[in-house]
Amino acid sequence: MADTTTRTLATDGATLAYDVRPGTGTDPRPLLLVGSPMDATGFATLASHFPDRTVVTYDPRGTGRGTTDEGGPVEIRPEEHADDLIRLVEALDAGPVDAFASSGGAVNFLAAVARRGDLVHTLVAHEPPTSAALPDRAEAAAACADVYDVYQREGWAAGMAKFISLTGHQGPFPADWASLPAAPPETFGLPAGDDGRRDDPLLGRNMRGCTSYEPDAEALKAAPTRVVIAAGEESAGEFAARSAAGIAALLGTPLAVFPGNHAGFLGGEFGQHGAPEEFAKKLREVLEG
Repeated sequence: MADTTTRTLATDGATLAYDVRPGTGTDPRPLLLVGSPMDATGFATLASHFPDRTVVTYDPRGTGRGTTDEGGPVEIRPEEHADDLIRLVEALDAGPVDAFASSGGAVNFLAAVARRGDLVHTLVAHEPPTSAALPDRAEAAAACADVYDVYQREGWAAGMAKFISLTGHQGPFPADWASLPAAPPETFGLPAGDDGRRDDPLLGRNMRGCTSYEPDAEALKAAPTRVVIAAGEESAGEFAARSAAGIAALLGTPLAVFPGNHAGFLGGEFGQHGAPEEFAKKLREVLEG
């Protein structure tokens, strides 16, 4: 990837950094790989499986190289990320793009397509985690709010332990989920104690906005974009996969099933190993579909 170039883009209240990896093939349409709050480093393996495509990755505002103008831990809404994505695609000036967006990135790109579907040819939205798409939406929203509250009250380790429990929970959330006994941070190999910080990009800045976002189903169905909602085969019954199934139902489209789980495309980034080769093969099939 010696020919990768890094560029910056000033948007409303933020400066983004994005990387462009030129492809060796003839397809002129860029492929964007997007997460949130995960930055571009999480897509190194997946990008390597598309040497024929020009691949673009970026660091969302408030994460990695993505800076914000605000001072302190200010929460970021999907609509702000959507505006950033729209400006990023416009800056590429390469016509409608293809996009694979995962987790919070999938939520943000759905918000972008609802506004500017003309900029996106195909969007594969992988496990967008929002309580609004679930039949148990009130209970799920309360569970997500509890994770944020625990983080603010007890710090990163306790909040992350709650977050891990939330993301791995199987099936509908009970109304009393917040009051159920919580696993201590040490259970997940996390440090005990509170370091006093409250600026975590996931728990502090993006959690509430992402998990409460309500997709605009009518705008998405009216957009010229081909929207594919996806979930991992190993994620069945978990929050993000259930949300994906709910959004697919709202759009009246089948749910695309990908190899692995929520992190199925990772190839060792952040110490997590999915099934990136199989994942990339499935993504290519869907994009060419």
